[in-house]
Amino acid sequence: MALIGTLTSGISALKTFSKGLDVIGNNLANVNTTGYKSSSVSFADTFSNTLRSASTAAGDTAIQVGTGVQVAGISTNYTQGSLSSTGNGTDLGISGNGYFVVQNSNGANFATRDGAFRWDTGGNLINAQGYNVLDKAGAKIQVANYSTMASVSIGGDGTVTAFDAAGVSTVSGQIGLLAVADQAKLMKQGNNLYDFSSTGAVIGDLAAPAASGLGSIESGRLELSNVDLTDQFASLITTQRSFQAGSRLITVSDTVLEDIVNLKR
Repeated sequence: MALIGTLTSGISALKTFSKGLDVIGNNLANVNTTGYKSSSVSFADTFSNTLRSASTAAGDTAIQVGTGVQVAGISTNYTQGSLSSTGNGTDLGISGNGYFVVQNSNGANFATRDGAFRWDTGGNLINAQGYNVLDKAGAKIQVANYSTMASVSIGGDGTVTAFDAAGVSTVSGQIGLLAVADQAKLMKQGNNLYDFSSTGAVIGDLAAPAASGLGSIESGRLELSNVDLTDQFASLITTQRSFQAGSRLITVSDTVLEDIVNLKR
């Protein structure tokens, strides 16, 4: 029983620390991904075999043997990354709290910190996937007669202002930001998008930047990944060593099992 338990513990270590390496590898792969938030793994022991239960009698303590390790959780670090200047006026970075909300052609809404936007030919502000950026009222941001406008600017409060050839300005909406109180419930969907349906936040919660505790918008800047390379490489080394220890445990168990088998010869 003890030998089988040793093998089980070693196998659980390999499976668990493989997940840890997966998370670290994903963090390192996304070190240059706009608005990426790093993740970390926490571990917990598994069920313990109880050989003797504890009682109130003096010296009568419990005797238990553990069966290995498991992933307790994978948490995301939502602290803000640095803002980097791009010189592109439609690149928007959020300085502070909040998320942009984009909407696909099916009407599904997603939260994102990736503000790499652009104007399409119809004057719609869209992201890299072609999803529409929403204003504080939950409507699409669109500049009327976009093709005839000389320029379009976006202010720190999210106000979109278009200027015609004569220099006459027209306000074309105000980009909204979404406050997400329970960020741990955000579900990553790829392409720097989050499904926020489980967080309790709704489209009606969209508000103007720099209001209700939300951050301001910085035009011409993008938020960088918050991955700390030094921390990730340190975690990579310790997790790799833990994986090697689990592998060694299986090798030793195999050697002991071979000795037991050879006793009959």
